[in-house]
Amino acid sequence: MKKALLFILLFSINSYSQKDLTKKIAAVVVEGKNLYKSEMASWYGTDLFIEQYKNQENICGYFSYSEGENAKCIFFSKGDNPKVIGTIIFDNTYNIKTAKSELEERSFSKNENDLYLIRSKAMNAIKSDTIFKHYNNSNLNLIPLISNNEKKVYVLTGPTKSGVVIYGNDYLLTFNNENELKSTKRLHANIIPVNYGDDKNISVAAMHSHLPETGELITATDICTTMLYEKFTGWENVYVMSKEYVSIWNCKTDELNVMKKEAFEKINK
Repeated sequence: MKKALLFILLFSINSYSQKDLTKKIAAVVVEGKNLYKSEMASWYGTDLFIEQYKNQENICGYFSYSEGENAKCIFFSKGDNPKVIGTIIFDNTYNIKTAKSELEERSFSKNENDLYLIRSKAMNAIKSDTIFKHYNNSNLNLIPLISNNEKKVYVLTGPTKSGVVIYGNDYLLTFNNENELKSTKRLHANIIPVNYGDDKNISVAAMHSHLPETGELITATDICTTMLYEKFTGWENVYVMSKEYVSIWNCKTDELNVMKKEAFEKINK
């Protein structure tokens, strides 16, 4: 009887753990793809806007966000009361030929104003908080995100040279409903540059490891970075190793599979 009760207890724990893990996997994929959508709009929106907007000394900054099936990259003016001076709208193909441009000056919407405020406060934090590290041949890119009543700004490190993908040196800032900074967290413990532009050493996969403080799964920033560059690298998979799990991102299907590290190692023997 005791053995039967123990079996039922262990089965319940394992089932709960698997259910919890499945939820975490789904959540990180959604978050990563939301970051990707924002960055794609910023990548292509910047080029399009600069081509069309003549008064470039009036540009203070930009950010992107999703609205339904579309992604919008908006640019705002300098001054104490900035205005939106341009909006580039993409569908889910991010085709620059079908993107729509709106260059009429207007006020921020409520959502845009919140995104602007948390982005601005994150920018101030980067300038004053020593947790943020700066490296040569790279820039810190801010991605404000509001979803599920949560306000966040992710900070990614982007390369300024071609032929390299940068993982790590990324951060998460969270804000309350009043757009006040609540917390700042460093997501990876270090910076992980991965070269892919060397024709003599072409790789079909990339791999990096997570320390316990980063977490057991691939991060949303890892997913975003991979999706941004996978079309250039030729990678088939990206592997993220932790103490207990291996996260395997399929660069062809943009799907995530997670397996126990022990099982992964047995397969590869």
